[in-house]
This record gives sequence, structure tokens and C-alpha cells, in this order.
Amino acid sequence: MTGASRQRQRQLPCLPAAVGLACALMLFGGSLFAGEQRSVDAQALYNTHCAECHGGDRLGGTGPALLPENLGRLDREDAHAVIGEGLPATQMPGFGHVLDDDQVDALVEFIYTPLDDTPEWRLADMNATWVSHVEDSEGLSGKPQFDADPENIFLVVETGDHHVTVLDGDRFEPIHRFKSRHALHGGPKYSADGRYVFLASRDGWISRYDLYNLRTTHEIRAGINTRNLALSGDGRYVLVGNYLPHTLVVLDAHDLTAVERIPVVDEAGENSSRVSAVYQAAPRGSFIVALRDAPEVWELFHDPDTTPETAGSVEGVDGDADFAVRRIPLQDPMDDFFFTPDYRRLLGAARDAGRSVVLDLDTGEEVATVPIAGMPHLASGITWEYQGRQVMATPHLREAAVSVVDVETWEVIREIETKGPGFFLRSHENSPYAWVDVFFGPNRDLMHVIDKQSLEIVETLQPEAGKTAAHVEFTRDGSHALVSIWEMDGALVVYDAETLEEVERLPMRRPSGKYNVSNKIYRSPGTSH
Repeated sequence: MTGASRQRQRQLPCLPAAVGLACALMLFGGSLFAGEQRSVDAQALYNTHCAECHGGDRLGGTGPALLPENLGRLDREDAHAVIGEGLPATQMPGFGHVLDDDQVDALVEFIYTPLDDTPEWRLADMNATWVSHVEDSEGLSGKPQFDADPENIFLVVETGDHHVTVLDGDRFEPIHRFKSRHALHGGPKYSADGRYVFLASRDGWISRYDLYNLRTTHEIRAGINTRNLALSGDGRYVLVGNYLPHTLVVLDAHDLTAVERIPVVDEAGENSSRVSAVYQAAPRGSFIVALRDAPEVWELFHDPDTTPETAGSVEGVDGDADFAVRRIPLQDPMDDFFFTPDYRRLLGAARDAGRSVVLDLDTGEEVATVPIAGMPHLASGITWEYQGRQVMATPHLREAAVSVVDVETWEVIREIETKGPGFFLRSHENSPYAWVDVFFGPNRDLMHVIDKQSLEIVETLQPEAGKTAAHVEFTRDGSHALVSIWEMDGALVVYDAETLEEVERLPMRRPSGKYNVSNKIYRSPGTSH
């Protein structure tokens, strides 16, 4: 099969890993192979052309890390296509006219070759990357330096050109736009007063941004392949979960200096695990940690007054803070979580086992199994009151349905059929509707509106024909719903949340998530946390 035919058969993904791969591979140019019989020292070529940006050890620098662990969402056929055609919105052109199939395959093989030794990335490595963009003597203002409601601000992550727009949620006008680190992931996390927001990139960079003064204050690289971060309920610590290396990292929220590095290893001490996600559990004085490869849930305590006697230490910790870890054993690994509002119960998806399990966080016992098929996206789950009881709802990543579950009995009370698998589900306590996208499949340009009492789809919107519609977020008062057209020539579409009529459209570069300050800091039941 030729590279051209492969490219015709597969749709190129718009993935952060693809950008990093393309960026590095363009530097090889056409000089990799002078002829079929030429012996090539790929490492030497990497040192000459790539190391300056991507690091001599391939762990990244100003450019992303080039390791198979970081390219996991990009398969080799797609990598071949990326090299041949390039990627839009990057400085990477296509090289299909310069390199033949065999040459491109050789490049792909080199980038996907694991390192001989798994990188450690210890506290000293992290703190060597630490950057302060402000001096304490600068006297940053303690009041917003703009004329807008600071609690009705949205941060809109534009993945198309790696920028973030600060949006006024009343006027629907941009206040500021700033360049972010490459490939933000996991959603921004706000301080309790809404002044600071913490951002994580796939390549491990953590940024602290001052919304009042519209500037980044500090940054540090806490990992090589990072999943997400969480801010402690008391605002003192940032916890970072990593795929590579297999670690948790605790940062001081004031200036992002690294406090502690915790290896993630199962209780037997035999197998390490990637961290799928970290969550703030403010009512418990703890963080909850989802592990991808181990049948355990970890609860990491930052408040000594709430630390139970069953919590202990982890061997190999780098740092002196000594955060206590409680291990909760499971039958199967669970790596996607939904929490009840009081954080007593956790619903987790055991993906390989094809089941969803309810865990009582107080007792550590599995108390129910929920028959949700289709790989639910529980991190996008929301809650509301239905016929006098509380329910949660979740879209499915593999089936065309939304499941509605009673969170007292844990029975599925309705499967709402949709036009395709969805990714994001959102609502607001002041809205009678829940909105869900149809992110996967041929109907990705549709957005369903569900009546939260009849549990029926009452409207199906099409923000723009043929273009992906995704990720709804509501204004502070729930009066308007914002929808992303997730394309390079995309837009933010603002709807009246009562009439469902479009009222505004703002052009943007592949806007992915948008995050309202009030909904996040006051834990609106209509949005994820």
C-alpha cells in the first residue's frame, strides 16, 4: 500500500502528539537517505536537527517530547500520513514529495523506538525548569484590571494555534488572548476566589495564570506526559498526574515549586501504573487518583485533620512533605470517574471488564454494579433533580446513547437514543435542558437538547453543517449556552438557553473547551469538576 493510498483511506487526526511528531520530522528533510543502501545514523541526525528543540534525550524542551509514550494516540499509519501531508496551523508542510514510503517508514520507526531507560524526572529536574514571570515587588493588583464580572469570565482553549481567549460572559467579547503551552489538556482549574487558574499541557508544563492582571506568573515542567491537574480544596497544593513517568507530583500553588514526587506503584510493589486522572475532593480534604494499570484507587490527603489511620506512605518518595496515601483495592482498574456531590460515592468505569462500579469512599467497598454499556464518559457526567430524586447522566463513547442513572439505587432509569456516540454533556441548575454533542461518527455536526424532566430530546441543533459541534458550557446565570465548532476555521456559537436561538458567533481556531469561573468554583451540578 502506498503512502498516498493510506492517506486516502484514513482521516488525519488533529492530535497534539501529531503536531509534535510532525514538527520534529520536518527537520530531517530529504537528507536522511541518499540511497537505498546507505547506512543511516538516525541518532546523529536527531542530535543535529532536533535536539535543540526537543531535547537531546527526546524528553522535550521548547518542542514536545518525541517518545512512543507521547505518541500513543497517533498510530503509525496516521504518523506516516502526517509526515506526507503535514498539519494545518503549524509550520510543518507535507514531505510526501521529498521522501518515499520507505524513508517515511524509517522515520516513524525511529520516533516510536523506546528509550533504553525510562526517564525519572525527579524534583531537581522539575525545579531546573521552573520559571517566574513576575517579581514580588511588581505589586500586581488585587482587583480585576478589566470592566467585566470576574465570576462570569470564560477561558476558551483554542487548540488550533495553542492560545487561550479570556471571554466576557455578559457581552460575549474577548478581553484578552494569550499564547499557551503546547496542547493543553485536562481542563483549567480555578482558585476559590477565581483569580488564579492553573493549566496543564500534555508535555507536562504547568502554568499559573493571574486572571485579574491577565498574565502568567509561574511555570514548571512537572512531567513528560501529563494527564491533568487538580487544586486542593484549601488552595495550597496542585497535584499533577503523569503517564510518563508513572508519578504524582505535588506543587506549591503559590509559586509552582515542586514539593513532592510520588512513584505510582501497586501495593505489592511489583507494577507501576500510569495516572489516568487526579481530582479534588474538597469535602474530604483529599485528592482522588485514578490509575490506568493497577486495580486500586488512591486517596492522597493534604489535610492532616482528615487523614485516616489506614493511610500510609509510599516508598521512593522524592521530597519531605510526606503526603499520606490511602489505597483502595478494586477487582479491576478503573480510570474514568464520576463523584456524587458529597464525594461519598464514586462511579468508575472498568473499561477492560466492560462494567461500571460504585465505590463507597468512606468504607472502600464496592457497593453496586451499574449496567452501563458503550464505554461511558463518566468524567463528563452531570446531575439534576428528577421526580424528587437525584440522577446522573453520562454520554457514551462507543454507543449512540445517554444513560440516566438514579444515584440512590444506582439503577439505569432511561437510555436516551442519540444520533451517535457523544463526548460532552452539560447543563445548568437554572436550565430545564441538558445538552449533549454527537462527537463521533457522521453526525458530529449535531447537538441534542434533552428535557431534564421528560428525558426526551426536544431539539437537535446544527451549528454549522459538516463541522464538529462540541463541548457546551453555560454562563454564570444559565441564560446562555456556548457551543464550540471544533475546527481550524471554527467558532464559538452562543445560544439563548431558553429559546435555543443563536445570538452570537465568534470566530476562533479550533476552540475545544470553555470554562466558566462561577460554574467551576461554585460546583454547578451541570458541569464537570
